[in-house]
Amino acid sequence: MKLLRPLCGVLAVAAPLPAAAQIHSASPTKESAPYPAAAAGDGATTGGYNLSRWAEDWRVFRDPAKRNEPIDRIKYLPLDDDGDVYLTFSGEARVRMNLTTNPQLRKSPAQRQDILRLVGGADLHLRANLRLYGEIAHGRIGGVHLGTPAASLRNDFVLQQYFAEAKGEVAGVDVGVRYGRQEFTDGPNLLISQRDNNTIRLVLNGVRAWARGSKLRVDLFDFETTSLGDSGLGDDQPDKDRRFTGVTAGIVLPQHWLGGSKLYLDPFFWRRRNRVGTWGGVVAHAERFYAGARLWGDVGPVNLDWSFNRQSGEFNQRPIRALQVFAAQTVRIGKDAQAPRIGFHADYASGGGAFGSGTLRNAYSPFGNNVYYSYGLFLTPTNLIAIAPNFSFTPAKSVRVTVEYQRSWRPDERDAVYRANTTAYAGTELVPGKSVSQLARAQIVYTIAPRLIFTGRAEYLKAGPVLRRANYRDSAFLAGWLSFRF
Repeated sequence: MKLLRPLCGVLAVAAPLPAAAQIHSASPTKESAPYPAAAAGDGATTGGYNLSRWAEDWRVFRDPAKRNEPIDRIKYLPLDDDGDVYLTFSGEARVRMNLTTNPQLRKSPAQRQDILRLVGGADLHLRANLRLYGEIAHGRIGGVHLGTPAASLRNDFVLQQYFAEAKGEVAGVDVGVRYGRQEFTDGPNLLISQRDNNTIRLVLNGVRAWARGSKLRVDLFDFETTSLGDSGLGDDQPDKDRRFTGVTAGIVLPQHWLGGSKLYLDPFFWRRRNRVGTWGGVVAHAERFYAGARLWGDVGPVNLDWSFNRQSGEFNQRPIRALQVFAAQTVRIGKDAQAPRIGFHADYASGGGAFGSGTLRNAYSPFGNNVYYSYGLFLTPTNLIAIAPNFSFTPAKSVRVTVEYQRSWRPDERDAVYRANTTAYAGTELVPGKSVSQLARAQIVYTIAPRLIFTGRAEYLKAGPVLRRANYRDSAFLAGWLSFRF
């Protein structure tokens, strides 16, 4: 972080720079175009909305004729005569119910969670090159057999994000720096995610800097995680024990490849330091390095997202040698964008050594999206092999349905099976076998209106021989949530 802070100062005091055309990049010139927004590491924007609300651009409402509803007015509030200084307000209200039988896969009464999320944000643009963003969140949970909810589920108030950002153009290259508390998703989804399943999303504290041309980009970052309290605004602090640093690059591959494509290659090198790492019941210092790449995008009707990473480092003075490979692909059956899609994902995450000595081979994701494997949070990409065919279709306008069936195994039967928080299912390291589970799931997403979406989810995990031998049970998960955004 000390190396990146001087860059923040240089950009913050730089002379006036050209106007911005998008929130995340400077204005294109005749000689150069900006790096594609969808591949810049800020997530996808659909219908104007992004999971990270600061990645949205609502300057279309600068024209009063484009405002169709009263709420459109607060998406662009000019604060000067030219309209170059303006404010954007955003918000979300989400109500949700989760029902889980046999929580933690143990024979026990069903758990019901009644969850409320409220988020409000303000994005102040000080002309083209400087802006300030702030976001506050509230999380509430009630229900039956809750245990002790984590602060990511129950929290009176959180300053979820607050940062300053400066940007501009240097020799035809868009450059920028962002400092403060922020969401960060520049990498494969199974490694890095906001974890939207939680009521309070995962945010990091530190600095991110970037340089983006038309075909190449590079992002540098240095972050600490956030230790959440569960009361007022002042109890959510940077966690000095957990630090995440690295560089991610991006390359726009030639579109003529493979007969016409839109593909991106994102190599990365990261370091994660954890002074309180835990494996096999041992708490010790862990330092893990990630070297890998992601290839993703579209080739005609095929959408693919492939990534791999090799992990090295040290845990409790033991060497780390681990590997993860993720391959997801679907094929559109028809020419229409809403045509059905059929596909599968196949994933491998090494395991071994957590309950022994010598080399630790357990793969570990820094803060990945575990609902990829189940919203019940049954599994995580550690000591895991998973294969899951899937099918999605649109039975009616504004309704999308996805069904999937997943088989899971463990590559090293001397190591445990791990749940979403990388906690071992106790005793699984002591029983033989590789077959972990079968999991069927279905999801329906109904876009009631552009700002109002209902999602329903059903899952059933059938415990395989490994889990059953350790006295774990089948589990069903049902959920429904309604989200309103503006």
